[in-house]
Amino acid sequence: MVRTITGRPGNTDSPAGRPEPAAYGRRRVRVAVFIRRHHLAPYVMLVPSVIAVGIMVVYPAIQIAAHSFQNYGLPQATGVQPISWVGFSNYSLILHDPEFWSSLRISLIFAAVVVPLTLVTGTLVGLLLNRLGRKMSVFVSSSAMIAWATPAVSASVIFYWLVNPDGGVVDWALAKFPHWLGGGAHWAGYSWTNSALPAYTVLTVLLVWQSFPFIAVSVLAGLKTIPSELHESARVDGANSWRIFWRVTYPLLKPIYLVLLLLSIIWDFGVFTQVYVLIGPGNMDEYNLGMYEYERAFTMPPSYSIASALAFVLTLILLVITVGYVRSSIRQGAIK
Repeated sequence: MVRTITGRPGNTDSPAGRPEPAAYGRRRVRVAVFIRRHHLAPYVMLVPSVIAVGIMVVYPAIQIAAHSFQNYGLPQATGVQPISWVGFSNYSLILHDPEFWSSLRISLIFAAVVVPLTLVTGTLVGLLLNRLGRKMSVFVSSSAMIAWATPAVSASVIFYWLVNPDGGVVDWALAKFPHWLGGGAHWAGYSWTNSALPAYTVLTVLLVWQSFPFIAVSVLAGLKTIPSELHESARVDGANSWRIFWRVTYPLLKPIYLVLLLLSIIWDFGVFTQVYVLIGPGNMDEYNLGMYEYERAFTMPPSYSIASALAFVLTLILLVITVGYVRSSIRQGAIK
């Protein structure tokens, strides 16, 4: 028993359910010693990120996987009809749909064009930035990163305004060009988004414009790590700029190009936002996998289960491409 400030007897016991400070301190010390002894500190720091990834990625992926084996559409989502399991019927329906194979072909051709153009353009800009002075390099790279940081919807709206047949800048400029440069009055009011070739041409320019700054800055960062003595030695041996890049620079930047190539394939293979804003659903008969998945999910009629199966098919295709390229790079010694 002790006396309080008022002189009345008091109790030194802690309130019920609350551990004593000394016991709490000893418990913290034991936990800290256990973590230090078993080298668990990095894993403890990763726990919040793992929980966030589980909530944002793993749980939705499990739901999508379950829906891909169900008959799940708008009636099931609203509770009008019960959910039934259909096994691999959704996957069989996709693989027997000619529109799926057409969309896959378009996605492969589109990625085969956009990805190399993006890498080449970004590499050339990165080499240019490496030759500029420090202040000019920072200014140009910062200006270019504005294009990469522009939201996809905003960039798509800008390009739609540029190619709009009703007063678009592109049609106006082409109409002003002389005939020997391909210009003329026939470009006035030309629609770029109603047929496949011009629409995907505009999409190619849009995606290259948005993506090349990231490639350029990544290549520039890699170039800064290469000792200048290697390039000087190659010049002394009589190598030109192309041979220096191919024999010296590129082998040292192969790990960076591996990551850039895989990211570009993932970004460009199933692109959706730019296609949806620039072209819109229902305006063409030839779409890529992103728009095909959207139409199966929300139109003709809505089927979330088929869209879920398509999402897993798209993931499987990208996984096969990624694993194949990584294994090939390991055999060639690009990564260890």
